[in-house]
Amino acid sequence: MRFEVEFYEKDDGEQPAKEFLLSLDKKMRAKMSDIIVLLRDNGNALRLPYSECLDDGIFELRAKVGSDISRVLYFFYIDRQIILTHGFIKKTQKTPRREIEKAKNIVRIISVERRGDDEYQI
Repeated sequence: MRFEVEFYEKDDGEQPAKEFLLSLDKKMRAKMSDIIVLLRDNGNALRLPYSECLDDGIFELRAKVGSDISRVLYFFYIDRQIILTHGFIKKTQKTPRREIEKAKNIVRIISVERRGDDEYQI
C-alpha cells in the first residue's frame, strides 16, 4: 500500500521543500524525484542509502550527484501521510542541528493546525 507524499505549505502558500527541489539542477532534481517515488512506494521501509532517521521522528532523503549532496527532511503523519518539510545542500559531515529543529517546528505547526493541539505524535 502506497503512502501519500505532500509538501508542507506555509500560511503564505510557500512550499519550502518544493521550492528547494525546483531550485536544483536537472540531474539532482531528477535523482531526488526518483527517491521521493521510492519513499511513496516504500514508506517507513525505505532505508540507507536513500533515507535515514535523524532525530525524534525526523527523517532525511539523501541524494548525491558528483560531489553535490542534497537533503530533504520529512516526517510521517496520520494515515500513511508523509510530509516533506524543506531541503538544503549539505556542506558538512553531519546534518546541521538547525535543519532538524526547523523540521521539528513544522511538525508542531501542523499538529496545531490539523489536530488543534500543541503536542505532536509521530
